[in-house]
Parts: sequence; C-alpha cells; structure tokens
Amino acid sequence: MNDQLHPMAPHHLPFYLAPGSGTDTLMVVMGIFLIGTVLWVGTLYWKLHSLPERMAHKSQKLQFEFVAVLGLISLFTHMHVFWVAGLLLALIDLPDFGTPMRSIADSVEKIADATPGAVSEADLPGPLPPQQTGPAKGREHNHV
Repeated sequence: MNDQLHPMAPHHLPFYLAPGSGTDTLMVVMGIFLIGTVLWVGTLYWKLHSLPERMAHKSQKLQFEFVAVLGLISLFTHMHVFWVAGLLLALIDLPDFGTPMRSIADSVEKIADATPGAVSEADLPGPLPPQQTGPAKGREHNHV
C-alpha cells in the first residue's frame, strides 16, 4: 500500500476523519461520552423516581410506607399514575386520628372503672372486707 494521498484529495484533512490505519479518536471520545451520559440520565431517573419517598421520609409522614409501596409498584409496572399518587400522598398531611381516639378510649375506660363516691380496690391498702348483699343488708331488728 502506498501512504501517498490521491492527487485529487485535499492536503489538509479534518481531525475527525479517521486515518486509514489507526484508531478513530472521535468514536472513542463519543463512546465514553455516551456511557457517561447514560449513567448520568440513569442516576437522574432514580433520584426523580425516589422523590416522593424521600419527601415523605424527610417530613415524617404517617403514610410513608404507603408512598414507598406506590413507588415500587410504579417502578415495576411502569404506570406513572402510581408515582403521581405517591407524590400527592407525600405532599398531603393526613390528620392523625389515632392519638385523639386513643386518648378518648383511655379516658372512657377510666370513667367506666370509677363510680362517684366509691373507692376502687387499687386505692385500698389491703383486701376489701366482705360485704353483705341482699335483703339482710338493710334489715334492722325492730321489735315493737
């Protein structure tokens, strides 16, 4: 083979044209750029996909587990409606019904155990004396 240029060829070739023998530098650079871009877009996708879960976790939402499950469902089914639902749940503050209901239940239980003017067994130091019940309790010996 002859390394001489064809007489009709230009004497100065651009840098991006690969020489007849050797590596194509532009193809190597573009391959590295493509791999870097794919990794960067993948990282961006994962950060965007986990956005509702991170928002719910940061603000200590009660519905954190539900948001996480919706994120996993949207990841495996590729249905964006689950991701949108998880994002909306992460943004909304659901009211805490459990704490007030537990407080009400505890108060009602205390009220049910206590009778007005009576002393409970827990307040006494020892066992209760036996009490008479029935009609003999109020009977007095009355001889007229």
